[in-house]
Amino acid sequence: MREAIEQYVDREEAREKFQQEALASWATYQETGRHLSGQEVRDWLQGWGGETAPKLPECHE
Repeated sequence: MREAIEQYVDREEAREKFQQEALASWATYQETGRHLSGQEVRDWLQGWGGETAPKLPECHE
């Protein structure tokens, strides 16, 4: 039971951290307008696992 509680607390802490990072990202976007489109991210992710890792695209307005 103790292990289950520890796992639950770990999951909830990770969820809270994710939410805080998302809110910080949203605030930065609202301030700067800089972003990547969904298609740009998908294209970048499709290059993972190859011989050379693709460079993350530059954010733009």
